[in-house]
Amino acid sequence: MRTYIVSLSITVYTKPESGVLEAKKLQRTRPKFLNLMEIKQPLPAVISVLHRISGALLFFPGLPLLLYGLEMTLDSPRGYAQFQSLLTSPLSKGALTLSLWFFLHHLCAGIRFLALDLHYGGALEQARLTSKVTLAAGIILTLLVSLLIW
Repeated sequence: MRTYIVSLSITVYTKPESGVLEAKKLQRTRPKFLNLMEIKQPLPAVISVLHRISGALLFFPGLPLLLYGLEMTLDSPRGYAQFQSLLTSPLSKGALTLSLWFFLHHLCAGIRFLALDLHYGGALEQARLTSKVTLAAGIILTLLVSLLIW
């Protein structure tokens, strides 16, 4: 087994008369520890992360549960009655509301990203506005549809 040692050296070239001062200033301004939980992301970045998370959650637990529920309802009248009784509990209604928000947020954010791909809303202020509209639309649509569930 071979072991390789890799070393990386960064050299900053500056003017000779102020070289020492700029190198020290560069070392002082560099962060020594970067805590990702303390960094406040802008809203468009948060919308992007939520879009990815909602898509992943719709795919893995969402799709198998949807197919299992479909199989349960189409199997027999007894399975249909079991599925209906399962959906009457508050825990399952809460999970259904959360899944609904995942879907509606993913839909609204997907439309926003399609518009961004077509170069609509790419400026900074427009991107901030569309991310606020996306978040609000997902929440409002979820509340409206969840009124039917509850």
